[in-house]
Amino acid sequence: MSVFDGWENFYVIVGSSAGALIGLQFVVITLIASKPLGRGEAQAGGAFATPSVVHFGVVLVLSAIVSAPWDEPLIVAALWGVVGLLGVAYVVIVTRRMRMQRVYEPVFEDWLFHVLLPVAAYAILAISAYVALYSVRPALFLVGGAALMLLVIGIHNAWDAVTYQVFVRLRRDG
Repeated sequence: MSVFDGWENFYVIVGSSAGALIGLQFVVITLIASKPLGRGEAQAGGAFATPSVVHFGVVLVLSAIVSAPWDEPLIVAALWGVVGLLGVAYVVIVTRRMRMQRVYEPVFEDWLFHVLLPVAAYAILAISAYVALYSVRPALFLVGGAALMLLVIGIHNAWDAVTYQVFVRLRRDG
């Protein structure tokens, strides 16, 4: 019996949701693309829209990693650690992009959902690699929690980006 037994349904649901949401986000972006973007709006997109796709992609990757038939759980833990550290580095890039763009002034909710919660989720993922050295079972719960956090963060941010486009930008430019 593998230590990953019992997690299959969780990662099928979470991974499928992330994959579907990536596709949906591309559809929405395509529909909105009929309005030309200025340079500043493109910068804002890199700060506020792209991270949602990245977070959904990470959830999809985590689901694939945990669902693969591994012989050794420590290899999986090492991958969690790498993904977590890369995620923290990516949030630093997002923070820089948020500060550099001038189209939109971020409010607390933006800092919470684009910086604080994602860095917490990626840090939990990195910590899970360390925890797995001692016990894989609690590490799996940390990874599951991080994946759910990233999924919810991505949903929130995608919704925020779409509502901004529909209720602010399209009406302003329309």
